[in-house]
Amino acid sequence: MQNIIDRFISYVIIDTESDANSETTPSTNKQWNLANKLVEELKAIGMEEVTIDDKAYIMATLPSNVDHKVPTIGFVSHFDTSPDFCGANVKPQVITNYDGKDIILNAEKNIVLSPNYFKDLLQYKGQTLITTDGLTLLGADDKAGITEIVTAMEYLVKNPDIKHGKIRVGFTPDEEIGRGANHFDVEKFGADWAYTMDGSQIGELEYENFNAAGAKITFKGKSVHPGYAKGKMINSMLIANDFINKLPIDETPETTKGYEGFFHVHHLKGSIEETVLELIIRDHSKKKFEKRKKLIEKITRKINKKFAKQFGEDIVIAEIKDQYYNMKEKVLPVKHIVDIAEKAMKEIGIKPLIKPIRGGTDGSQLSYKGLPCPNIFAGGHNFHGKYEYVPAESMQKAVEVIVKIAELTAIEKQVNK
Repeated sequence: MQNIIDRFISYVIIDTESDANSETTPSTNKQWNLANKLVEELKAIGMEEVTIDDKAYIMATLPSNVDHKVPTIGFVSHFDTSPDFCGANVKPQVITNYDGKDIILNAEKNIVLSPNYFKDLLQYKGQTLITTDGLTLLGADDKAGITEIVTAMEYLVKNPDIKHGKIRVGFTPDEEIGRGANHFDVEKFGADWAYTMDGSQIGELEYENFNAAGAKITFKGKSVHPGYAKGKMINSMLIANDFINKLPIDETPETTKGYEGFFHVHHLKGSIEETVLELIIRDHSKKKFEKRKKLIEKITRKINKKFAKQFGEDIVIAEIKDQYYNMKEKVLPVKHIVDIAEKAMKEIGIKPLIKPIRGGTDGSQLSYKGLPCPNIFAGGHNFHGKYEYVPAESMQKAVEVIVKIAELTAIEKQVNK
C-alpha cells in the first residue's frame, strides 16, 4: 500500500488548480506539469499507445491478453483541482492507525478535523488517512482516481496471468470547471464503455446525476441623490434581493438531499445601477429541471412588467445555459456495465452504495457523447476544502475493483451474457 501513498502524494504536491475565467484548454498552464509527468509514468509502467494532445488530454492502452472477443473498456479521471479553495503548496499529512479522535491539521491556526463534525471519519478507525495541513485542499478529487488507475494498470502489466481485454485509460484537464469532457475524443478513445474513478467514499457506484444549468441574471437600476430619490431611484441590489426571495426557500443545497433538486445562489455583486446574480439549477428529474428554468423566466417577466413603465425597458436580463444532463438516460440501456462494477465490488468484499450523484461528472458528458460511463468511488471525503482526506485503504480497494472489473469483462460467458 505504500506505493499507492507515495504515488498519490507525488501527484497532489503538484498544483493543478483550474480557472473558470480562462478561455484556454487546459485553463491553467500549470496543469501541464502533472499531465507531462503522467505521460512519462504511463510509459514507464509499460502502457502502450500513450498520447497527449495539444489540450493535455491523455490516453493510453493496455492490450488484451485473451484470444476471444472482449469489449474494450476504459477508466477515466481528471488531474485538475477545484478553484474553490487553494490548491498550491499542498502539504499532505499521513495519519497511520487512526485512533478515532480529533486530528490536528494546523495547531497554529487551530484547524481540527473532528469526527464530532465529520462522522464518516469513524468508519476508518485503524486505517491510514491522508489529510491536508489545514491551509489547502488535498486534491483527492481526483488525483486519488488517477493514482488508482495507474496503480491498477501497473499491477495488470506485472501480472499477465490475470486475464483481461483491451483497456483504455484517459486523463482529462478542467473537470472541476465543467469542461473535462469538452475536447475528449470518444472515437479516438475507442472503448465500448468506461468508468470514471471520481466518486467519494468506498463502495459508491453511481449512474445518475443532476441535470444542470447555470444562470447569470443582470439587474439594472437608476442612481439618484438619496435625498431626492423618491419616485426616481431604482436600486438594482434591492431588485436582486426581491428576485432571490421569490425562489423556493426550502430548495437550496443546505436544505435538500437525495433526489431533491435546488437553486444555489453562489455569486452576488452589485451597486445601485447594476447587480449581477449567478446561480446554478440542479434536478435529477428532467421535467422538474425544465420547470425550475421556467420559474427563473417567470420571475424575470414579473419584475420586468412591474418596472416597465418606470424603467422603459427590461430591468432584468436572465441568461440560462444548460451545463450537463442526467447520465441515467444513456446508461440504463446498457445497465450490465453497472452490474459488472457491482459484482466486482461484492467479489472483493465491498458493499456497493448505489445512489444518485448530487453533482456532475465527466461521465455524464461522456455518456451523451456516446461513451456510457458510470462513476466509481475514489475514496476521498470533504472535497474542495481544507478538511479533505482520503483513507489509503480505500484507494487500495479501488485498485482491486478496477482489476476485478477487467477480469469479469474478459470472461466469455460474462461478455456474451
